[in-house]
Amino acid sequence: MFSVDPIILFFLFGIFAGVMRTELRLPSQAYEMISILLLITIGLKGGIELAKQPFGDLLPQIAAIAAIGFITPLIAFPILRYAGRFKRADAASIAAHYGSVSVGTFAVVIAYMESRNIPYEEHMALLLVVLEIPAILVGIMLARGISKETQWGKVSHEVFLGKGVLLLVGGLLIGWMSGPTGLESIEPLFFDLFKGVLALFLLEMGVITAAQLGSLKKYGPFLVVFGVAMPIFLALISAPIGWSLGLSVGGTAIFATLVASASYIAVPAAMRISVPEANPTLSLTASLGITFPFNILMGIPLYYYFAEQAHTLLGG
Repeated sequence: MFSVDPIILFFLFGIFAGVMRTELRLPSQAYEMISILLLITIGLKGGIELAKQPFGDLLPQIAAIAAIGFITPLIAFPILRYAGRFKRADAASIAAHYGSVSVGTFAVVIAYMESRNIPYEEHMALLLVVLEIPAILVGIMLARGISKETQWGKVSHEVFLGKGVLLLVGGLLIGWMSGPTGLESIEPLFFDLFKGVLALFLLEMGVITAAQLGSLKKYGPFLVVFGVAMPIFLALISAPIGWSLGLSVGGTAIFATLVASASYIAVPAAMRISVPEANPTLSLTASLGITFPFNILMGIPLYYYFAEQAHTLLGG
């Protein structure tokens, strides 16, 4: 019998509820708590793995993901600016979203691997944290150049001490210092309930995604093409990079998914401070209304295929 992962069905149910304009929304406090649980759990898992290996062994992967975070906005910006004919600020903002990462997509790809018993490197959460930061800085410079008017103090606070990054880093440090045995007492809350919490998160994200779909009528097909083609391209070039860094097939697939995802939490907050003239609807329509559902429904299996092919063709 054909079956679909229930967390995907929760996401589709949320989209249906949003399209039908129902009143189905999680209370804001509940959504806040679910987001906190997801972020801390991802950080804890990465911290446990980090405790098992020397940090120096991870430096090539950290350097690679940071470089990708810097380069991706530089690829996306001219496409948006000249092919899409977006204003400079809007093109820079959207480019920054695609250079950064989606925590929700990361949580789903982790669940995808675990449900299929596909092994992967647990420290991928560390790469998630690293990828959050470079694109924001590049996006601001693309929009403004190096300007005295840029509020670097506020930007730095939002980037490094924003709630999302802070929770991920905090989880990493707690997991690293506690180790696997030290976290046994809190496993039922953070690890055993992970997929159930993720299902509720995706239910809410489905409703939010449906609200963004209406913007497509105004901004036309370009964002649709960009929001699907850009992540596929990024995943395609990231798969051989993952192989070259010594990642497993599962790790390579997660690496490619990270690069192919687009932020809808950290980057919008930072852009709101530094590039307030950028239209946030454009960025969120692309990242949350198009790329996020594409990655959740079709992208992750495709990126796993890219990873398999990279390892097969390159001799992994």
